[in-house]
Order: sequence, then structure tokens, then C-alpha cells
Amino acid sequence: MQLAKPTILCTGPIDESAFNLPEYKDANIDVIPFTKIKYELSETDQLQVKELLSKRAVIVFTSNNAVKSIAEYLKNSQPDWKIFCIGNTTYTLAKKYFGNDRITQTASTAAELAEKIIANVQEREVIFFCGNLRRNDLPDAVREKGITVREITVYQTAFSPIALEKEYDAVLFFSPSASESFFSKNSLPVKTVLFVIGNTTAESIRKYSTNKIITADEPDKNKLISKAIHFFTANALHP
Repeated sequence: MQLAKPTILCTGPIDESAFNLPEYKDANIDVIPFTKIKYELSETDQLQVKELLSKRAVIVFTSNNAVKSIAEYLKNSQPDWKIFCIGNTTYTLAKKYFGNDRITQTASTAAELAEKIIANVQEREVIFFCGNLRRNDLPDAVREKGITVREITVYQTAFSPIALEKEYDAVLFFSPSASESFFSKNSLPVKTVLFVIGNTTAESIRKYSTNKIITADEPDKNKLISKAIHFFTANALHP
């Protein structure tokens, strides 16, 4: 007897490359973004970025959305920046737009990235390109060590909650903001397993749900999708 495919919900956009995962066919996957991203800089922030184009600066990215926004604004400019960024998707985009030589350090989490900034930065100011809902972890940790963090908001995240009528075997969360948006209109049956991109997102979800949470081994959406599918196929083979 053929086993039913697990039903999986991704609460944020996924890369086109995910559809090429060999195991993608082994699940029924819906993609419903629970946040909307708007790439924009205020006039004040645009002036700050323009000023930084001609300076050697230490730049911090913890979001691929921040990289996309800055790359779009800079067009083909290649400023003399030392970049610290979260790994995987954010690192891949930063490398694409700014070149691998500009990437000074990467880390799996914001807390680890803060430690690397503190250990490796001689300058007394770093520039943190972020969104309007950015977390406090990194800037607070860096400031505690006497390093100035200048925050420049380069994109806006807005909640886009939807009340679901369908139950899922698994729900995947890629950010704390998506989890907050999701649980503002939804609750989950006990059977649903939650897969999250990192510890910060897991902490956010624990405010709203006691469901089983499985955290990604690294902050990579495709690998998290694979992990979720393997979880159900493995349990089907070994109940």
C-alpha cells in the first residue's frame, strides 16, 4: 500500500532551487508567506549609504533581505567594505554582489556573529544594515564591548496573517516575524511538527505553541525542507 505523502507548509518564500530537490516529490508542499517585504530606504538612510560608498567601513548583514536592498541601491558600485554576515543564503548573496574578498567573517547565528565582530574588528564603529523588526541580540552584544553600532534600516517587514482551513503534518518557519504573524490567526493540532531555521525563531514559537520543534542544523531553507521530508519518510519506514 502506498503511503500518503506528508503535507508541509512553508510560511515564507523558498528558492526556486528547492523544487529541484530529489525528495521534493515525496511531500505535498504549500508555500504561503506570512510576511511581506518592502525594499526601501528613507531619504536620511539613503544619504548615510551614499556617504559610506567612499569610506572603508565595517558592514554587518544578518538578513538576505538587507543584502538585496543594499545591492539594489548600490547598483554596480563596489565600496571598500569589510563584511560580516550570517552564513548560507545571506553569505551567498553577499558574495555574489560584493565579492568573496569583501567577506571577513561568517557565522551561523547572530550571537556567534557578534562574537566574531568583537574579536576581529579594530574599528570603533560598525554599520548594521537591517530591517524594521530586527532583533536586539547582535547590536546589544557588540555595544556592550564599546563598539558603536550604527543601524540603517534598509527594508520593511509587515505581517500578512492568513487563517488556515487546512491541517498540515509540518509547518516550516524561517523567521520570528513569520511565526508571530502565523500564530496571530492560527493554532495547530498536537500532531503538527514545527521545523525552524534557527534558535531565535524557535524561541519565538515557544511563546505560542507547545508542539514539537525541530531546529535546522544550519540556516539553509533547502536543507530545512529536506530535513522535514526525511523526518516523515524515516518515521514511515521505521514507526
